[in-house]
Amino acid sequence: MNTPSHSIVNLAVLMPLDSTAALPIFLGSVLPDFPMLVLYVWAKGMKKQPERQIWGETYWQPFWQNFTHGFHSIPFAIAGALLSYYTMGSLPLTLLFASAVLHSLGDLPVHHDDAHRHFLPLTGYRFISPLSYWDRRYHAKWVVLAEKLIVVLATILLFPLFDSLWIRGLLVGVNALYWSSYCYRFFVRGCEQAKEQSAS
Repeated sequence: MNTPSHSIVNLAVLMPLDSTAALPIFLGSVLPDFPMLVLYVWAKGMKKQPERQIWGETYWQPFWQNFTHGFHSIPFAIAGALLSYYTMGSLPLTLLFASAVLHSLGDLPVHHDDAHRHFLPLTGYRFISPLSYWDRRYHAKWVVLAEKLIVVLATILLFPLFDSLWIRGLLVGVNALYWSSYCYRFFVRGCEQAKEQSAS
């Protein structure tokens, strides 16, 4: 799933437990992807690497794989949630780690070649899903459609929980961006590619 999708879905699922914990839930929803942000800033901003090299070579180096998979570890996140709740009694911190768990659970069924080792340090097992949220070879068109529909439903559930017009506008904006990019990627661009292939 895309990071904004994780945030919207996690807020819709967890905010009913504590309506004041939007920030910790949001932070937990993006926490597993933090290593990829660091990677991108370092590789693109400092090393001036092209996109193809970043995601085709650098991302697959052992250091970045371990960094990324460690942050996607479900056992680590569960341990953080349990420690937060039972030793510190902090519901916001507990929800932060619970949100990180939800992020990883959302990733499990939609990663194929790029599957994470979600069960570190217990095992290095990678669940290779037959589905992908980005790769057309593994039904990305339908996975992306399902993701967008789930985000729409989550947005509807979130609207009564936020009084801020700015936040509501942001939710609508994310959905509008998602649907416009989906239509372009799978219909407009798809038609252009089909015409190019038929012409050649």
